[in-house]
Amino acid sequence: MQEIGWKVGGKQGEGIDSTGDIFAIALHRMGYYTFTYRHFMSLIKGGHTNYKIRAANQVLRHHGDFVSVLIAFDQTTIDVNWPEMVDGGVVLYDQSSFQAAAPSDRGVHLFGIPLTELAKGAGGAIMKNMVAIGATAAILQLQPDAFLPVVQDKFAKKGQDVVDSNMRALRAGYAYYAQHYDVSLPAPDLPKKTADHLYISGNQATGFGALAGGCRLLAAYPITPATEIMYWVIEHFPKHGGLVLQAEDEIAAINMAIGANFAGVRAMTSTSGPGFSLMMEALGLAGMSETPVVIVDVQRSGPSTGLPTKTEQSDLQEAVYGTHGEIERIVLTPRTVEECFYYTAEAFNLAERYQCPVIVLTDLYLGMSAQSVDGLPTERVTIERGKLISDDALAQMGRFAYQRYDASLADGVSPRALPGQKNARYVALGNEHNGVGLEVEDQQTRVDQVAKRARKLANFTHESGVSVDGRADAEFALVGFGSTWGVLEEARASLEVHGLIVKHIHFSRVAPFPASALEAALRGVQRALVVELNSTGQLAQLMQQHVNCHGVLANCLKYNGDPMSLKEILTRAHEVFPAGVLN
Repeated sequence: MQEIGWKVGGKQGEGIDSTGDIFAIALHRMGYYTFTYRHFMSLIKGGHTNYKIRAANQVLRHHGDFVSVLIAFDQTTIDVNWPEMVDGGVVLYDQSSFQAAAPSDRGVHLFGIPLTELAKGAGGAIMKNMVAIGATAAILQLQPDAFLPVVQDKFAKKGQDVVDSNMRALRAGYAYYAQHYDVSLPAPDLPKKTADHLYISGNQATGFGALAGGCRLLAAYPITPATEIMYWVIEHFPKHGGLVLQAEDEIAAINMAIGANFAGVRAMTSTSGPGFSLMMEALGLAGMSETPVVIVDVQRSGPSTGLPTKTEQSDLQEAVYGTHGEIERIVLTPRTVEECFYYTAEAFNLAERYQCPVIVLTDLYLGMSAQSVDGLPTERVTIERGKLISDDALAQMGRFAYQRYDASLADGVSPRALPGQKNARYVALGNEHNGVGLEVEDQQTRVDQVAKRARKLANFTHESGVSVDGRADAEFALVGFGSTWGVLEEARASLEVHGLIVKHIHFSRVAPFPASALEAALRGVQRALVVELNSTGQLAQLMQQHVNCHGVLANCLKYNGDPMSLKEILTRAHEVFPAGVLN
């Protein structure tokens, strides 16, 4: 695989995101596969921020460990990101603003360019980012005109003069670099284009999946990093008869979603960390009243406000066990952008089929990293409403015969009626109840209703669960869930290159826990390294709870706010897997 790593950094508020967006979209439109990662602080202005782009001639699932070209708007950017620079790489810095310093023992080229002064010459200092993109184009041997369509789209609303000014700035950067420096790092060969591909983030794919899955109401309260789902849905739901409600808080949001589902409208709520915690009581209500609801939790670093703009996988056990009492729920953990789309769409089918909450558990890294994918064909999405009782069936029953919570059914899923259907009167409430929903506290009713709800997922099967990549007979395994799939796949491939045969076991569902599939995947494994972004090994604990694998597991944990790197996994693998096997 041919690839290039590029990063721009500076102070929050200096246009770092817009610089990265323009460059990433331009590379994508040229035909490259890109993967972006934003490292940003929870500040409007100030503090260090950076935007990384990895571009290659095949699909990427990870932002990569290395940087070939670094654009530095300040010295901090060089200091913070220096460890990622490859030997022979290029650091471009704004010599209009500061005189850069860097170690001299890495073979990295440190080139100054008067970004701000060149931008002023093109029309305004604010365009120094375009000068930097132009200089980058010269390093990568890309033609400046290749960026024109993106610049046109980005600035057309502000007038042609703005478009022209930005292109002047970009060409000025290109010309300056070409005139003063002769180091080039040619961009990868373009891949053979077989079909159009999308540039989309996990959060956008989640919103798209909800729309494709028939969801027509999102009730949510803004919170990073889930708010991007809300933004996407606000733009697209109304065009398809949908609605977005910004609730006063997360408690109201989930209750609105439950109410809409009770009325027959597919509805969801999206949130993150502390917002998810506020939803716990209503989660129990959905379970007790057997009302379908879909909840998307885009995990971030906690607890409390924690690191709101950094990633983590520490809501796992809250998703599996959260709320009071005991309720059935399904927890999906999409591995890729594509699975964000398909699993969110499918979540509505599962919620209505089993009449229970379905939690789609992603994280900031997967949710906010935009990347190129080979398309999301909506033809794969089907809509199944589950057991909805018909008007004819209710008419034949007559009055007072309908048992919304009929505890005698073998599968525990009783037909659901919608408000307004004749002969379908029942009470949906949080108290324990009998077949028609009336509050009842006798012991046998309690036991029967608990058993009814438990039977719903007793024999749950679904395409989500545990996937296994690599040789089935491998004695060593890497294990993870959700967003770490891409970097773990790269780690598996790297270990195999060095002579160690490893399988990769990955969870895309943790409730109901796929114990049998895990047991089969672990058969013959002598040592398994469980890689997760939290400090306590929550996935490893779940595995130990459901499968007798205590003596096999080792942890690879990270909780500093950054996603797991390939190097960190390989370093831990050297420690855990038998010495002498790896070179």
